[in-house]
Amino acid sequence: MRIMDSTATAIAAQACKLSPLARLELVDAILGSLDESDQQVDRQWGQEVEERLVAYRRGEMKAVPLEDILAKYR
Repeated sequence: MRIMDSTATAIAAQACKLSPLARLELVDAILGSLDESDQQVDRQWGQEVEERLVAYRRGEMKAVPLEDILAKYR
């Protein structure tokens, strides 16, 4: 299913005319733009991590093995 609007479709058509290396660099730039962090969200996650670590150290929270988590989504 395609959801791109006409501008995105036109850009994609132009991008397909680029050399493989240029397309790779374009994809890298686009993916990099999605990784921009939100400082407020980062602070909130940092606080959440600290609170969970304190709770774990006090014995109020147990650790779950990574394999158990991954198995849940396989």
